[in-house]
Amino acid sequence: MRLILPVLFLMFLPHAVWAQQTLTLQDAIRISLENNFQLKQAENNLSLSGMEVTSAYAEFLPNLSASFGGNQNVGRQFIQEDLTFEDRTTYGMSGGLQASVTIFSGFENINNLRRSRVVQTQQVADTDRIRENIIFDTAMRYLQVLLDIELLDIAEQNLETSQVQLNQVEAQVEVGSRPVVDLYQQQSTVASNEVQVVQAENSVNISRTRLIRMLQVDPLQDIEFSIPDFDESDLAPRDLDLEEMIQLALSNRKDMEAMELEILASRYDLDIARANKYPRVTASANLSSRYSDQYQIVDPATNQPIRATFGDQFFEQMIQRSAGFSISIPIFNRWNTNVSIQQARIQHRNARLSLDDIRYGIREEISQAYNDYSSLVKELEATERSLQAAERAYETQQQRYDIGAASLIELNQATTDYMEAMSSRQQVIYNFVFQEKLLDYYIGRITDDVSL
Repeated sequence: MRLILPVLFLMFLPHAVWAQQTLTLQDAIRISLENNFQLKQAENNLSLSGMEVTSAYAEFLPNLSASFGGNQNVGRQFIQEDLTFEDRTTYGMSGGLQASVTIFSGFENINNLRRSRVVQTQQVADTDRIRENIIFDTAMRYLQVLLDIELLDIAEQNLETSQVQLNQVEAQVEVGSRPVVDLYQQQSTVASNEVQVVQAENSVNISRTRLIRMLQVDPLQDIEFSIPDFDESDLAPRDLDLEEMIQLALSNRKDMEAMELEILASRYDLDIARANKYPRVTASANLSSRYSDQYQIVDPATNQPIRATFGDQFFEQMIQRSAGFSISIPIFNRWNTNVSIQQARIQHRNARLSLDDIRYGIREEISQAYNDYSSLVKELEATERSLQAAERAYETQQQRYDIGAASLIELNQATTDYMEAMSSRQQVIYNFVFQEKLLDYYIGRITDDVSL
């Protein structure tokens, strides 16, 4: 088996150009994880969920604000000291600090904090599942490229064998030991094999393009794919227990975990909606002061009115302090609260139904994958026997043809059967490897160190 086949495409990441190299499966997975936009979006959403947790904690803190302003009044004004009206221009300033804190809100802030924590954990599970999807899809597309390369190699070997046979037939026809119809027959066989090579090359290009799309790179630079040589130990079937696999998947699958967390989050959404039925208690405090250029005080030494300074007014004489609390009791809000509660309750029910659907889907996926795996184990044995028989039949027909005991049609048929047996064997081998990775994916234990 040929171990290395050059394939052209450019591999580069932002700010780094890839040199010519042999691309392994681990390389492909690493590049895919670095470039995949869905994973980047999931990581951004995970950061956002962390901010939401911080915001939920902040809901327990008081609100604090400051204000400061100034004004100028021009025109007729009432002069309180003289009890008269005069045309004046006056100046004033004011400022203050306001603080408020929610004492009770029907446990809305508590449930909101719990919900934000659950959503953050759910986002972690979603991100992990997206990573698993990327790893699995990359591995499958990489394996498909390797399979198509192997099938192309078989097609090229078939064409090379047919071309050698054509040269022999031409020489035999020239000396009259073979009829000319054998030449036409072999020329037709060579042309058919050339078409098969073209089709195989097209399959390689298609699978390579799909892998490049997964890696999100530009397909121009030379790169080689490393093709493993599977031995019998790699093809040894696992001893699998269907029910054990199902239970393992139900406990491992990140999408299952994410849906369970979504149910819990929807439960907190329902509690948050119910909080609008409870009274709300808020405490507040206020510190303010002001200044006016018209404010006067009596000088105790002269008993005459004098204008107070800014510092005296703003920091001593005009300071006001207040503190209190308020209770807001919901009585009627046009049934909005009831509608919100019903909506949250329905979303909670839908989440539970989605969980049941995922659970049934997991059972179905693993059962089907288990059956396919069992069938492939049998196909491995059958294709091995078929390949051995086809190889012996081809060698026998070649020997009989060389001594004139078999016709060219019989030899070509034996050659076709042998090549088809080789192709079937390779497809079953790769399908077997596919299926093993598929089992790992469905069970939820595929990682980025997956190997062939």
